[in-house]
Amino acid sequence: MKVYTYSQARQKLSDVLNDAQRDGEVEIKRRDGQTFILKPVKEKKSPLDIPGVDTGISTNEINEAVRESRERP
Repeated sequence: MKVYTYSQARQKLSDVLNDAQRDGEVEIKRRDGQTFILKPVKEKKSPLDIPGVDTGISTNEINEAVRESRERP
């Protein structure tokens, strides 16, 4: 984890944010000894939010296949 002083962090904010994005977090120390951790916020996405798959068949064909599979012999 990269450590910056407060003054360095102010002067190189873009670098600090890039390091936090790349490494997961950076530490910023103040003159009075206080230490802060800066972390990027992860985007909240649904696990069901996935790209579609091109099956080459229409919705009607899928529905028909489901109906056929549900019919009793």
